[in-house]
Order: sequence, then structure tokens, then C-alpha cells
Amino acid sequence: MKLYYHPLSGHSHRAHLFLSLAGVKHELVEMDLAKGAHKERDFLSLNPFGQVPVLDDKGVIVSDSLGIIVYVARKLGLTDWVPTEPEAAATVQRWFSVAAGEIYNGPCAARLVTVFGRDFDAGRAIAGAHRILKLIDGELADRTWIATDRPTAADVALYSYISSAPEGNVDLAPYGHVNAWLRRVEALPGFVPFQKTAIGLAA
Repeated sequence: MKLYYHPLSGHSHRAHLFLSLAGVKHELVEMDLAKGAHKERDFLSLNPFGQVPVLDDKGVIVSDSLGIIVYVARKLGLTDWVPTEPEAAATVQRWFSVAAGEIYNGPCAARLVTVFGRDFDAGRAIAGAHRILKLIDGELADRTWIATDRPTAADVALYSYISSAPEGNVDLAPYGHVNAWLRRVEALPGFVPFQKTAIGLAA
């Protein structure tokens, strides 16, 4: 499998992290976003949206980080990471939706302002980040992992943008359960770190 990615993209890291934690062999192809490599014709033939990550599995093209996770898990039967049992599957899907919604509009958006200069309302993004972090901190108060009693793709889906939230001026200090969970994810075999940017509260 070949993963087109960018090291500062949280969506890219999410896909890379999952492949690595799941022990899936893959080749990384770094896209130079600054030079517009993701908008060139060859790449747009893979993903017309011009976004990373994209997975090329011997000609089967899958875009979207969460789509990549589901594709790989289903193809390889990784039901420990993406469960098929109805209740666990629904719980993981719930957190996928949080990753695509509240996490994207909160800590992700706040970081996009500082790291990539995107035109988001930073104050609104930071406030949204704290709302979802408070909720997640409460969820983790009496559990080790976010969805089930073991790590799943739900933890992977949330990790990248929460761990990098300080780069978007989102302070993680008040969220003790979240910080403990981050350390648990980072201790998993196969963990790969998200490249740091010295900006915001992480400067």
C-alpha cells in the first residue's frame, strides 16, 4: 500500500498512525503542498478534491483519512480496530463523526489558523475545542480508551488533532484524563509521532 501524505497534516497523520499501529506495511509518498503538488493533474486523478491523505492499494484508490481506516480494516479483517459487533461498531462510528465534526471545527481549525494561515475564526475554534475536550475528558474519567475496553480506530481518529491542539493556542493542561489518554496512545506498539510545529502555545 502507498500513502500520499504531508507530515504536518493531521488527517495524514491519522491514516499513517492507523497503518502503523495495525502493523500494515505501507510506503509513504510525501506531497509538497507548498508547491501545490496536491493540485497537479496526476494527483487530482487520484483525488479530485486535491487533498491528502490518499491510499493507493495496487490501483484501488481511497481518499479521506477515516475512509482509509475503514477500507484497510475491512480488507484485512482488523475487527479489533474497527469492530463489526453492532454496539461497538456504532460507538466507533460515533467518535468518527466527532473527529469529522467537533474536532475538525475545534482543535483542527484552530491549528489551521496558526500553522497554515487559514481564514478561520480562531476564537470560535478555540472555544469549540475546549467544549469538545471537556466532554472527552469526562468520557475518559472512568475508562481507558474512548470507545471500548481496548484501543480502537476511534482513539486513532481523535489523537492527531488533540495532541497538536497547543499549536492552535488550545491549552490541554486542564484536561488530566485527556493527557493520560494521549500518553497511553503514545505507548502503543507501532506508534508514530505527529511532527511538531513550534507555534502557538507550543512555541
